[in-house]
Amino acid sequence: MGQKTKYNDGLFEKVFMTLFARKMEKFARGGEDEKTKKGWFDYDYEAFVEVSKRVMQGRSRLQQQQVVREVLLSMLPPGAPAQFRKLFPPTKWAAEFNAALTVPFFHWLVGPSEVIEVEVNGMKQKSGVLIKKCRYLENSGCVGMCVNMCKIPTQDFFTNEFGLPLTMTPNFEDMSCEMVYGQVPPTFEDDTASKQPCLADICSIANPSSSTCPKLQA
Repeated sequence: MGQKTKYNDGLFEKVFMTLFARKMEKFARGGEDEKTKKGWFDYDYEAFVEVSKRVMQGRSRLQQQQVVREVLLSMLPPGAPAQFRKLFPPTKWAAEFNAALTVPFFHWLVGPSEVIEVEVNGMKQKSGVLIKKCRYLENSGCVGMCVNMCKIPTQDFFTNEFGLPLTMTPNFEDMSCEMVYGQVPPTFEDDTASKQPCLADICSIANPSSSTCPKLQA
C-alpha cells in the first residue's frame, strides 16, 4: 500500500469534514454529549473516519447505506434532486461536467484525482475520474466502509436521486478508484467489490479467515 499519504487541509476541507461529521454524528453509536462535543474546527479527517466507524457499528449493510443517503439528502436544500435532474439530464455533457466538478469538490474526501477518458455505451467521453489513492480507504483500511459508506450510497444517490448514472470501481490493491459518470452500476450481487476480502494487514476489525469482508455479508 506504500507510505500513508500526508495532507495539509485548509479551511475548505475542514468545513466539509465538519459538516459531514456533524451530520453523521447523529447516527453514530456512543455519540458525543455536550461536554465532549467538538467545535466547528475541532474535526480533522481522522475524527471524520472515526465517526464513520461508529455509524457502521451494529448496522446491517443496507442500514449503513441508508444512513449515508439520509446524510447526503440533509446536506441539500429541499427539492435539490429534482432541480438537479432538470439541469443535468443523463447526457454526455452532464456526465463530463460532473466529472470535472468531482476533482475539486471531492478532494477533501478522496484525495487527488483527475478526469480521464472512458467508454460509455460505445462512446468515448471524458466522464471518468481516476482517484489516485483514496483517502477514505487509506485512512479507514476497511473494505466494508469503502463499499457500504462510500461506493454504493454514492452510486445510488447519483443514479436514483439525481438521475445521472454513476459507477465506482475501487482497486483494493493500490487503493485507487475509478468513477464513471453516465455508466449504470451493476447490481450488488454482480459487483466484484461485493466479494472482496478484508484488508487484513491494515484493517483493525478485519476477519482474515473470511473469504469476504463480513461487513459486506450483513
